[in-house]
Amino acid sequence: MIASVTGEVEAVGLDHAVVRVGGVGMLVQATPTTLAGLARGREARLATSLVVREDSLTLFGFADDDERAVFETLQTVSGVGPRLALAMLAVHAPDALRRAVAGEDLAALQRVPGIGKKGAQRIVLEIGDKLGAPTGAPGERPAPSGPVVAPEVVAALVQLGWSEKVAADAVETVTGGDGAADVPAADVPAVLRAALQHLGGHRRG
Repeated sequence: MIASVTGEVEAVGLDHAVVRVGGVGMLVQATPTTLAGLARGREARLATSLVVREDSLTLFGFADDDERAVFETLQTVSGVGPRLALAMLAVHAPDALRRAVAGEDLAALQRVPGIGKKGAQRIVLEIGDKLGAPTGAPGERPAPSGPVVAPEVVAALVQLGWSEKVAADAVETVTGGDGAADVPAADVPAVLRAALQHLGGHRRG
C-alpha cells in the first residue's frame, strides 16, 4: 500500500494533482479543497489510499491521515465506493461527516450527489461509531488563486455528481450572477469552494 507521497507538485487539475516522487510523476485523485491547498512547483505531502481494481490502480490523496481514514471507513458501507466516498469529503469535512452520522442528520448526507434517503440511512446504520468523535472545530485550508475559466468549475462539479444545470446555477450564484455572493469568476479555487459551500447548503435539483 502507498500510504503517502511527498514531492514537488508538477500539475494541479480540477480533480487530480501530479506529484513527482523519485523521478516518477504520481497522479493522485483528490477533492477540490485538498487540491486548492497545492501549488505547482512547491513540495507537498499527501496521505494516500491505493484502490486496486482488475483493470486499474487509482491513487487517492488527502490533506492529512484523518481524512484518509474517513475515506476508507466510508467504503465499508455497502454501495459506497471510492468515488462516492471522495464526493462525500468534497461536500463535508471529516468532522462534519462525523457529526452528521452521529446526529443521524440524513438531510446533510443527502446533500452529496448520489446519496438518497435510503443511502443516507444505510450509512448511518452501517458506520455507527466507526468514524469516532469530532476531532476539532471545522476549518478551511488555504487556497491559492489562479485564472481559470468558470466553465471548468462547472465541469468539476458535474464530475462530482451534480447536474450541469445545478452546477452552472451554483457558479452563477457565487460569482454574483443573481445578486448573491460576489466571488471573482477568474479566482477558480475561491469559486469552487464557494460553489461547494452553496451546494452543501441546498438540496440537489
